[in-house]
Amino acid sequence: MASLRVVSRMFCAAAETAAAPATTSRWERLKNSKAGVWCRSLLSDYKEACREIVVGSWERPFKASVYMTLLGGTWACFYTKPDRSSFEAALLERSIQLGLLSPWIRNATSDGHVQNLVKLRNQGQLSHISLGLLSLVYRRDYDPDVTLYEAQCSNLSVPWRELPQRVLDVGFVGRWWILDSKMKDYDVNEEEFKHLPAHMQGTSPPSVQEVERSERLHKESWFAVTMEDEEEANVVDRKQESVSEESTIKPVNQEQTQA
Repeated sequence: MASLRVVSRMFCAAAETAAAPATTSRWERLKNSKAGVWCRSLLSDYKEACREIVVGSWERPFKASVYMTLLGGTWACFYTKPDRSSFEAALLERSIQLGLLSPWIRNATSDGHVQNLVKLRNQGQLSHISLGLLSLVYRRDYDPDVTLYEAQCSNLSVPWRELPQRVLDVGFVGRWWILDSKMKDYDVNEEEFKHLPAHMQGTSPPSVQEVERSERLHKESWFAVTMEDEEEANVVDRKQESVSEESTIKPVNQEQTQA
């Protein structure tokens, strides 16, 4: 009876083992966890959104092209946004251009603007701020490295409402627009021409005929003067001299006949 009882217990244990579920792997446990379910739902949402984008762009190509253009332009503006080092390099280049000119022919507006920026930079009062698609350079009251109470106290910093009055330059698509506009005609001193008449102060671009005539005369100046041209010039000069002598002799003969 005891042996029969042991055998029955062994069969029962084997049946329970066969009925128990097989152990799952680590990947299955991770996939069925809360984080796995959340990631799968997120990927499903992204997949559905991409499918809707492709289908919508195929059905409305004009609208899709407009959106793509706006996104591409935004990315280009963000990628080509100038930084502080580019502003300092541009300021150094402009100051060198003005330094190569005589003070008598510098444009007063360009020279004054660049000198003011250089002075503020040397005093540490130039600050740079990035606004995503563009950059701004504005003036501070103090150098941030100064240990004065007015310079270190956050309550005395520049308020945002005064920022438009302090802006010195705007950086957009790789250019500093105010600096470039101030440097227009930097080698023309308008003070030299203020005493001229109004019709002489303004200049107009030459016409096509004047440009062609200037180019033709410039090319002709490269050729050497031939002897025939010199002889013809001498003959013309002699004729002019003879005509002038005759014109001077005729009044004298008239006076003698009258006498």
